[in-house]
Amino acid sequence: MSGTAAAPVAVGSTAPPKDFGPMTTRMFVRYSGASGDLNPMHYDDQAARSAGYPSVFSQGMHSAGLLAGYAVEWLGAENVRRFRVRFREQVWPGDVLTCTGRVTAIDEVTGGRMVTVELSATRQTGGTAVTAFAAFLLPA
Repeated sequence: MSGTAAAPVAVGSTAPPKDFGPMTTRMFVRYSGASGDLNPMHYDDQAARSAGYPSVFSQGMHSAGLLAGYAVEWLGAENVRRFRVRFREQVWPGDVLTCTGRVTAIDEVTGGRMVTVELSATRQTGGTAVTAFAAFLLPA
């Protein structure tokens, strides 16, 4: 992926899939420190188990951040105009997330083309961890 949409962008075009993982507790701990999300469910296995979970699990924003990074590698961080996510499934240690994206609309606007995309991060189980809708203003 180029970061500036070097390949032609048309309705229906897709970005190459990208895998992240396998996810580790260390990743969750590092994200906790970086984000300030110090909920022990993300780094203390005993606390997570006592709350009824099988283990620690990733922060939703961690998965959303991976998906956002994927999107900006494709269409450029400077071009982002909107980014909206929906959290669907938890992400566990050992999970591999595969990010995908597809152009759903292109509108001519002042200053360029507004490109709307659907994005998803899917677990190796086939379950969807996070979906997103984003808009990028690509120069004319």
